[in-house]
Amino acid sequence: MTDSEFSDKKILQSWETNAAPWTRAIDTGEIVSRKLVTDAEIVAALLEHWPGSVLDIGCGEGWLGRVLAAHGVHVWGIDATAALVETARRRAGPLETYRQVSYTALESGYPGRHFDALACNFSLLGKESVEQVFASAPRLLKGRGRLVVQTLHPAAACGDAPYRDGWRPGSWAGFGSGFSDPAPWYFRTIASWVELFQRHGLKRVTLREPLHPETGQPASLILVGSRAS
Repeated sequence: MTDSEFSDKKILQSWETNAAPWTRAIDTGEIVSRKLVTDAEIVAALLEHWPGSVLDIGCGEGWLGRVLAAHGVHVWGIDATAALVETARRRAGPLETYRQVSYTALESGYPGRHFDALACNFSLLGKESVEQVFASAPRLLKGRGRLVVQTLHPAAACGDAPYRDGWRPGSWAGFGSGFSDPAPWYFRTIASWVELFQRHGLKRVTLREPLHPETGQPASLILVGSRAS
């Protein structure tokens, strides 16, 4: 993979290509770690303070929004991939609203609206686009609102590469059949994730490390950030 293929733009192109197999993988439960651990963990982290409203950033086909809405939460979801947004809309209930909005246009997508929580469930893959989400987060959150991020655990995802921030080639291993053109992703250390929260005014950061019940290894890293006040 050449340097030009490590970019936020390449990530979007990959998701446009893989929208259909992704939706099928979610519908059929092909991603084992999600069934065993990570789906339940992000739902629990979001519902811990019983939010009335959640903005699901990178909502995909809308599975998380539907689960939260079943608990009475008003959910707004955004994603840059048109096919995924259309699927989310078709399946949405009365408490769900989905729009095609890029991360760079996050604030203009919901002007004047503030949320109890922002959810980013394995949806922060790039570099500049992720930094834009964090820059926008304080202006989208209510005073006691929280930004909840679930991502690959850096210690588990680092592999044999040096433990430092940087672009990595992607892979669809473990995602089921039908996927192609894997997206690159921008690796961040735990310290780098925490610094990203704190640099944008979310200075109270808590960490969770859900363990895979079969391997005993970290299945993900969940970071929850809020203002210190």
